[in-house]
Amino acid sequence: MPERVALYPGTFDPVTNGHLDIIGRAARLVDRLVVGVAINIGKGPLFPLDERAELVRAETDKFAARYGMKIDVMPFTGLLIGFARQVGAQMIIRGLRAVSDFDYEFQMAGMNRRLDNDIETVFLTASETNQFISSRFVKEIANLGGDISSFVPKLTLERTLARVSPQPSPQ
Repeated sequence: MPERVALYPGTFDPVTNGHLDIIGRAARLVDRLVVGVAINIGKGPLFPLDERAELVRAETDKFAARYGMKIDVMPFTGLLIGFARQVGAQMIIRGLRAVSDFDYEFQMAGMNRRLDNDIETVFLTASETNQFISSRFVKEIANLGGDISSFVPKLTLERTLARVSPQPSPQ
């Protein structure tokens, strides 16, 4: 039986507990999971690409050990389908938090299917404790001096707090 390989792409800026929930659940479904960390300069990343990959890598080893499989964390640029082909993925994993995610993800899945009919998109819905977490909100809360400790792993928390300059509250 051929190795089942999946790609879970994202910017992971920063990696959140929601991302880790999807990674852990996807790891149970495949023999090898590639977490593709996208450059996506248009989103104005808080962390450089290599550091985002490092933070994801620091959190994924436990899943690989727990499920006896391999997780590779790889930065990438360019077309997602091209990267999926490059790593030998038969499926792309996408997380869904809300209906608004579905609209965008449904369109992307259709486009990717047209580009390569052999690569399936698999949607995993966020666990109820993670449905509201997004990297964008985490950065915004951190910038405004709020507590993000329940949204991100410890190392990511430390690195995020070291990078942001919380705005003082109006008196």
